Amino acid sequence: MSSVSPIQIPSRLPLLLTHEGVLLPGSTMRTSVDSARNLQLVRSRLLKGTSLQSTILGVIPNTPDPASDAQDLPPLHRIGTAALAVQVVGSNWPKPHYTLLITGLCRFQIVQVLKEKPYPIAEVEQLDRLEEFPNTCKMREELGELSEQFYKYAVQILDAVSLEERFKMTIPLLVRQIEGLKLLQKTRKPKQDDDKRVIAIRPIRRITHIPGTLEDEDDDEDNDDIVMLEKKIRTSSMPEQAHKVCVKEIKRLKKMPQSMPEYALTRNYLELMVELPWNKSTTDRLDIRAARILLDNDHYAMEKLKKRVLEYLAVRQLKNNLKGPILCFVGPPGVGKTSVGRSVAKTLGREFHRIALGGVCDQSDIRGHRRTYVGSMPGRIINGLKTVGVNNPVFLLDEVDKLGKSLQGDPAAALLEVLDPEQNHNFTDHYLNVAFDLSQVLFIATANTTATIPAALLDRMEIIQVPGYTQEEKIEIAHRHLIPKQLEQHGLTPQQIQIPQVTTLDIITRYTREAGVRSLDRKLGAICRAVAVKVAEGQPKEAKLERSDVAEREVCREHILEDEKPESISDTAELALPPEMPILIDFHALKDILGPPMYEMEVSQRLSQPGVAIGLAWTPLGGEIMFVEASRMDGEGQLTLTGQLGDVMKESAHLAISWLRSNAKKYQLTNAFGSFDLLDNTDIHLHFPAGAVTKDGPSAGVTIVTCLASLFSGRLVRSDVAMTGEITLRGLVLPVGGIKDKVLAAHRAGLKQVIIPRRNEKDLEGVPGNVRQDLSFVTASCLDEVLNAAFDGGFTVKPRPGLLNSKL
Repeated sequence: MSSVSPIQIPSRLPLLLTHEGVLLPGSTMRTSVDSARNLQLVRSRLLKGTSLQSTILGVIPNTPDPASDAQDLPPLHRIGTAALAVQVVGSNWPKPHYTLLITGLCRFQIVQVLKEKPYPIAEVEQLDRLEEFPNTCKMREELGELSEQFYKYAVQILDAVSLEERFKMTIPLLVRQIEGLKLLQKTRKPKQDDDKRVIAIRPIRRITHIPGTLEDEDDDEDNDDIVMLEKKIRTSSMPEQAHKVCVKEIKRLKKMPQSMPEYALTRNYLELMVELPWNKSTTDRLDIRAARILLDNDHYAMEKLKKRVLEYLAVRQLKNNLKGPILCFVGPPGVGKTSVGRSVAKTLGREFHRIALGGVCDQSDIRGHRRTYVGSMPGRIINGLKTVGVNNPVFLLDEVDKLGKSLQGDPAAALLEVLDPEQNHNFTDHYLNVAFDLSQVLFIATANTTATIPAALLDRMEIIQVPGYTQEEKIEIAHRHLIPKQLEQHGLTPQQIQIPQVTTLDIITRYTREAGVRSLDRKLGAICRAVAVKVAEGQPKEAKLERSDVAEREVCREHILEDEKPESISDTAELALPPEMPILIDFHALKDILGPPMYEMEVSQRLSQPGVAIGLAWTPLGGEIMFVEASRMDGEGQLTLTGQLGDVMKESAHLAISWLRSNAKKYQLTNAFGSFDLLDNTDIHLHFPAGAVTKDGPSAGVTIVTCLASLFSGRLVRSDVAMTGEITLRGLVLPVGGIKDKVLAAHRAGLKQVIIPRRNEKDLEGVPGNVRQDLSFVTASCLDEVLNAAFDGGFTVKPRPGLLNSKL
């Protein structure tokens, strides 16, 4: 056996104080450097030094004392280990720190501390003067692993100067280790199952504990958890590929020290794998009649949407292995798209999970992070499956039209695999790195518009339009769902408050203007809060009315006449009504609670002069009426357009003025100077009110023509008519989109007639029957028909006598 040269260390060493364990000669340890003294030592000696001597440190075990001052040097252990810094790794997050990989060389004794700041330097005396043999290094590494668990015992070994003392302390450890290995060998029989092997291994770990030391309860709990984790992996029903990956990872976990960062990552990964519902699913309730009743009770109207859900249930009843459809509910806010998704899950008897996609701009939110990154985690799809615990839930992908895009990738592109029935049976999350079957998941996406959804993603979904509600539908929804919900939330009962349908209609028409019912719900909540204040004030005061006034009191209780109505709801307390009698909310109480009406019917006032027409516009919030105003003045023939208009709408305005100029003689349209050239010495200004709102699209073409025709003819456009349609330079009227929402907007505004393109007549089938009865529709294929319908008596202008005589 050949020996190596004796170890020689410098007589002066910088001291590295560590509380993460005891470093023994021949062993290797990683230690974190985050204190001020240790940071200065690393920066001054290791990062700037170039000689071998500068990488040798004195490692002193140190137990931090919370009561001591951080500025003072703590009491030093008298014996330490000279170590060689093999590796230095630094980081600035969350605060500056370094990680050192150090190898123990030999022991030393502190003779004198020469310097304390910025880091301690001591004069040392080398204790190990014997020649070291190569085969002792491995024994010291094993002893170092034991020292992580038995800190006090390892310090005693470090302090043992003589060889005899060290033998007396280490030989019992070796004897117990041999006993454990013998017992392990006996338990390893050829045909023994895994459970017996695990049971046989556990006593060995207990034998290795040294008498007289405290048992580490946390480590024992971790060992128990790993055993349970291994058992779950064996009994899980995950696919073969996933099972192989888990078995490989659990083997790595057993060999891995708990102090390694990868230990927690691997353990979290395995826990996720065993918690995922690989083959666990719920049984669908396929009673079509019960599903129809449930959907009708939860949601009023929405016939097309409920019909599609019942179709899926019917086909699912005939074919058990039907793949889940990819539905996309498109409609304005507040119409119940999200709540319908929850009702679908309730109808099917499935678990429901909502994933909010608004503002998501990282594809890792969908596919997950790779496990090579610190803080990696699975994507929202896999995490949602873990949350619900089954593999066939209803997933609601909310606001899919508001996905972002950034340097971290395109989440809309990541959804292509999720929402493709031909691919999602083999969906691979980056964190799992194994395939998971999503084919049984029922995906429901919601959006306000399809304009911002990429074409490839839109192609994978079945679009179901969810239009806005009519006034009658809103009244039914309010009294079936919203009012009972608000009463329950505010602790009120129908015996304390009554809201008639007439009052609900006033709220809808005068205090809200929306396609959905969210604002209506908030207004009802404000009413309930005002009534709750009166109820919470206590018992009403005793009535101060005479017996002769009892009849008048009863009249006030049923319906307070307008000429006898108090000015505010607070005056109802003066009537001293009994507490069990309901407070009736009529228009006067409504005005007192909600203030003056926000929306008055101003249509007739706006169309009181020529040059104004009403158009219909579609927005992601639903349909809206849109006023178009025009004026003319002396000038140089310029056309001015204001109101935040897009390029397409500006082109429609130029088309309109060009068509009118070319047909001015036909309709006897002249400017202020009597010329058929409408722009001769005349400027025209077109304005679209609500200037802060961006407007674009071709559907305003017929409205602009009608507005300009009114301006140059001096005739008023009918105040009960709204119109929509694209125009051509030859005067044709082309079809546009959003007809149903636009018609509903006209109905909400109290208009009576709507002009639409003839090729959009088929779209009227989707308009509710009561709305079609209240409105009259004019289908036009050319601008002549539009103008005849927009003006009383048509738009055939009779020639003026002066012009006729001049021609003769």
